[in-house]
Amino acid sequence: MKKITAALAIAIALSGCQATQRQNATTGETETNSATQGALIGAIAGAAAGLATGDDADERRKRALIGAAGGAAVGGGIGYYFDQQEAALRKELLDSGVQVERVGENQLLLRMENGIGFQTNSYQLDPTIHKTLRGVARILVEYPDTSLVVDGHTDSTGSDTTNQILSERRAESVRGYLVSQGVATGRAIARGNGERYPLCSNSTTQGRACNRRVEIQILPLK
Repeated sequence: MKKITAALAIAIALSGCQATQRQNATTGETETNSATQGALIGAIAGAAAGLATGDDADERRKRALIGAAGGAAVGGGIGYYFDQQEAALRKELLDSGVQVERVGENQLLLRMENGIGFQTNSYQLDPTIHKTLRGVARILVEYPDTSLVVDGHTDSTGSDTTNQILSERRAESVRGYLVSQGVATGRAIARGNGERYPLCSNSTTQGRACNRRVEIQILPLK
């Protein structure tokens, strides 16, 4: 127990130079940010690895503390990277109509809702969305250590085949534009999901508009 307590102390100390709290953009509640949570998780993992090695109790204790310090630094660094990228995207996309959501600690989701960027039944990007996507690309270029999955979605109007093709082409249109603005080709893939994952009911006009969307997942590099 003392060894784990020491590991936690190291994690908190290492993350102390960063803000340890953030406000949840959805609920408004204060929560521990990714840097601190990552540091704590990394510290415990590093300490556990250290405890599993060493010839005697003193040696294991030393290795546990070294492992905790190293794990905290790595874990905190990943969380801090996503904290900074999230803040930059929120600032860039303020009042753009594109939502920025935090999914877990090391994943961001950008959601272009209600057909933003496309005319009905079209996969050609509307010029009105170009400025917003240029802003997204600029932040992604500034934070290159992430991978991207661009997902297209449709409502239930039309056939399954038509919706699948439309969702694929819309996702590829967004991906292609981001690449044209400097995002590395190998970072991003495009996927079409057709009508399979609705957020709202397809029985109303508003619900169908809600389901016509493109989402950009931002994930750690594998």
